[in-house]
Amino acid sequence: MSEPAIELFQVSKRFGPKVAVNAVTLSVPQGQVYGLIGPNGAGKTTTFSMMCGYLYPSEGTLQVLGVNPTLPGALKGKLGALPQDAILPPGWEVGTLLGYWARLSGLAEPEREAREALDKVGLAEAWSVQTQALSHGMAKRAAMAQALMGQPPLVLLDEPTAGLDPRIAAQVRQVIRDMKGRQTVVVSSHNLQELEELCDGAAILDRGSLAQAGTMAELTSQGAEFRVQIARGEIIPPELTQLPGVTAARMESPGVLLVRFDGQGHRPEEVISRTVAHLLQTGVLILGVTRGRSLEDRVLQIL
Repeated sequence: MSEPAIELFQVSKRFGPKVAVNAVTLSVPQGQVYGLIGPNGAGKTTTFSMMCGYLYPSEGTLQVLGVNPTLPGALKGKLGALPQDAILPPGWEVGTLLGYWARLSGLAEPEREAREALDKVGLAEAWSVQTQALSHGMAKRAAMAQALMGQPPLVLLDEPTAGLDPRIAAQVRQVIRDMKGRQTVVVSSHNLQELEELCDGAAILDRGSLAQAGTMAELTSQGAEFRVQIARGEIIPPELTQLPGVTAARMESPGVLLVRFDGQGHRPEEVISRTVAHLLQTGVLILGVTRGRSLEDRVLQIL
């Protein structure tokens, strides 16, 4: 098994008497898209900044790609970062600025890297545009382009789609999907539906502490429960609990049947198929089946 891309052990960060991050232990596997989740003030941006080496932990140890990120130059060329409120300096053409940043990162072909990164975020036409003339969405994408140059093994993105129109946001999500397996991506976002769609795993922070972390399947209970939307028919839960693998069944709300099952001893698709077959045989009409619960439901349950 490969070493984790990021490891935090009992990491805390204090600003005077305020504890922004409190004894967080967390591991981010290589090659995954990993989410940081939590309300405002949860410690997401502070954790993100420590991963980048922008802030030093007050306590605990932090390793990023096997090195201490606070050491000068330790992550040069290895990490690309999009801060939450990244602001482009005025008075530059976009292409010239990105080329300058590419040279600072030691990239061999700065102009090519800059053009390819702009193309990835759908902003190739902005090469000669002054940074101060960019709209909010264009500036956000230009800032993201600098994080992508050189295809660094680790990319940290803080609210990458905030303020973008739906079409451009979808394009940015596709860029993130394309990095999966080739690069490690950490995404901090308030858009829980987006994170559920993109991420392999996530950590939920609350008031500086780690509330829960795991794979997306674990967080959403995809391996332990499913819901059946009922159009019409009588549900008899005790009959369902007699089916192999089913551990519990109840009407969660009108028209929604919740079924829990043994995900260790039985394959989910087999349990779902048996349950649906039984319901159809007893005259129940079904509108749909969904695995687990939404990430939003899980987060609201925890926080």
